[in-house]
Amino acid sequence: MNILVVRNDKLGDFITALPTLYVLKHHNPSNRIIALVAPLNRKLAESCDFIDEVIVDESEDILELAFKIKQARIDVSITLFSNTRVALAQWIARIPLRIAPATKIAQIFYNRRIRQRRSEVKMAEFEYNLELTKALFPDITLDFPKPLLQLEGSADAYSAFCAEYGVSRAVVAFHPGFGGSSDANWTLTEYIELVKIAEEDQSIDVVMTFGPDEEKLYDEAKELLGESRVILYRSRGSVVDFARLLSSFKLFISTSTGTYHLASAVGCETFTFFADTLFASAARWKSIGEKQRHFMIPLDSAGRVAMFKKVKQELKNRLSTLS
Repeated sequence: MNILVVRNDKLGDFITALPTLYVLKHHNPSNRIIALVAPLNRKLAESCDFIDEVIVDESEDILELAFKIKQARIDVSITLFSNTRVALAQWIARIPLRIAPATKIAQIFYNRRIRQRRSEVKMAEFEYNLELTKALFPDITLDFPKPLLQLEGSADAYSAFCAEYGVSRAVVAFHPGFGGSSDANWTLTEYIELVKIAEEDQSIDVVMTFGPDEEKLYDEAKELLGESRVILYRSRGSVVDFARLLSSFKLFISTSTGTYHLASAVGCETFTFFADTLFASAARWKSIGEKQRHFMIPLDSAGRVAMFKKVKQELKNRLSTLS
């Protein structure tokens, strides 16, 4: 059976789809699993041994997308997050069975609609995704290994990183940027305060990571740090290259972004900051990995100050166990 799984949005959203792709493949290894993804996620999808084919959604043309889907000879599609464009493209491609959540006007183009009410956040996003597979295989097992992503070449990537930056101890990394559906974060000055707590521990190496579009943030951090042993790392290469590196870090500290989901998926422990709202909460956006610590940043200033004090203490406590 050729099964199309649609999750063609951002990095973190796609990572919440990986368990779904995994369980569909392992339910019956003869299933051909095809992922429809955004260009950003192409290489990550191609690196997964439980994905057989990748379709990249790289234009707004509905007919072009429908043609790509038609060429893959899909028997059934499971659309984890829909919009009218991807729904219509599947209808034009004449996929016999089209499964999706019963939300938005796009649902009229699907012929098996599942009511989930994700806005109630009764489970995490990746768990809602997994639940949709039961509409196709009621007896499917929803278990998946942790870490789910085990990428070839990770040891070599980390060795090269250590040689380039003089790393010889366990790495604790901070990623101060916003991204994805993140609604809350500390200021760069507050991140620097956390970084300096870690820097005091001589048994670890401290890294600050920055995305390719965060040059300004990189420059500001460099100025604030002054003379420091903290390593400032601008990610280069693909998402998969960064994932290989993250898999060897001991702790990754960030707001709720795609990089947080990536770190957790490859087995790195995470400290993650979420907005204190249901939509952006850890209840909805917890990652697919283990070893997670979540902090909800209050909207009011007094609550924010109290939470930051708690984060500093939790960080000190965790660093003492890494030593």
